[in-house]
Amino acid sequence: MSVVWITGASSGIGEALAKEYVKQGHQLVLSARREPELQRVKAACIKLGVKDADVLVLPMDVTDTESMAEKVFAVTSHFHKIDVLINNAGISQRSLCLDTDLSVYKTLMDVDVIGQIALTKQVLPIMVKQGSGHIAVMSSVSGKFGVKMRTGYCAAKHAVMGFFDALRAEVAQYGIQVSTITPGFIKTNVSKNAVTANGKAFGIDDDDIANGMDVNKCAQIIVKHMNKGTKEILVGEGMSVLAVTIKRFFPNLLFKLVEKR
Repeated sequence: MSVVWITGASSGIGEALAKEYVKQGHQLVLSARREPELQRVKAACIKLGVKDADVLVLPMDVTDTESMAEKVFAVTSHFHKIDVLINNAGISQRSLCLDTDLSVYKTLMDVDVIGQIALTKQVLPIMVKQGSGHIAVMSSVSGKFGVKMRTGYCAAKHAVMGFFDALRAEVAQYGIQVSTITPGFIKTNVSKNAVTANGKAFGIDDDDIANGMDVNKCAQIIVKHMNKGTKEILVGEGMSVLAVTIKRFFPNLLFKLVEKR
């Protein structure tokens, strides 16, 4: 039975991953800012058959890096190990560069990049001591190519792809695996919760997101590939994932397609 720590576990892909891991009999640490939502997810997991003591609710803001050592201690005190860390917390963006406050870019980097790195650095020594572990980060197809209205989000997702690819090479010698999860359009609230030019929530579902892959199907695919140790997990349907292949072989074609969207 593995201990799986999921950030951003209060909704969306994080919540779906929690339920999928529970079905496979694992213990969970659920982290996000909203404790009531984490408790709701825990209750749903218990209904799926897990014991109360096997799900630890640990509220956490990934921008509060000073508190992370304390959070890690709480996990190891409860479960005595950390087998899997899924850095899933994050926010998206819906605003043009010309209109966007610099503070919004800083927020995107703090949440989507620095928070993931900071927590990973706290967990890594535990996994090194264990001689095993699996670290994942929730990137995006936006970490592979750029699209309008998401300059800061694309920058952040490119950054985590680069960091965790490099980390993989460094920690393989310790028996630690690293996976970059690269979703396309998944049916979640990511668009509604995205920040706009002044930092306020976008509040609207993109058509692409509203018509995206079912979040539970997405979680099933991710967990299947995590169990296999897949290093880069591309998940989604349609153009959002096809664009990754187009970028690789026909980059100028993709640039033109993105300009016209």
